[in-house]
Amino acid sequence: MPSPDSVPESALSSPRSKITPERAQELYAAVLELLRESGYESLTMEGVASRTRCGKSTLYRQWGSKPELVVAALNGTRRMRLPKIDTGTLAGDLLEAARTIGEASGSDTPLMHALSHAALQSPELLCALREALILPEVAAIDAMVRRGQERGEIAADLPAAEFVAAQLLGVLRARPLLEGRYADAAYLTRFVELAILPGLGLTAGTPES
Repeated sequence: MPSPDSVPESALSSPRSKITPERAQELYAAVLELLRESGYESLTMEGVASRTRCGKSTLYRQWGSKPELVVAALNGTRRMRLPKIDTGTLAGDLLEAARTIGEASGSDTPLMHALSHAALQSPELLCALREALILPEVAAIDAMVRRGQERGEIAADLPAAEFVAAQLLGVLRARPLLEGRYADAAYLTRFVELAILPGLGLTAGTPES
């Protein structure tokens, strides 16, 4: 008996449907919403079709399988929030990053948790998860640190600088497990002020050099 998410033979032989970018975004949003609600194992193509009023055969023709659709949804909804941050100081950048990340924690954290187990068993899914939710933020935080080094706010060889992204993004994932609560904007701001900035020799009120 075929599984609910097995690919119908007719879908494999049919040409891909023409789905507009706007419609694709609607489908991607529904996929991520269902993942947050029920997790990866409970996600089905039938469920996506029902939520979006899209034919299941259309989904199969366009993406082929549930993993392919999830990967497409992650890549197609990738957001670049942190690269826009540039306050002129490293402390200001990190505090603004904390607020930005914290404001999205209620949607990003459940998605990470929903996909974490499945991603460990699927290199393609793990790659998409990292590229959509993790690597852009790591790169943006590393860029903030480099700008701070170039401005002379911190030494170029300061050992603690290497771990800023890991600290900020790590506590975002860890707090729900440790305390049963999301790392919201207020929590992450305090974390930056009390745990990250002191390690860099900075304070929230450090003036621009």
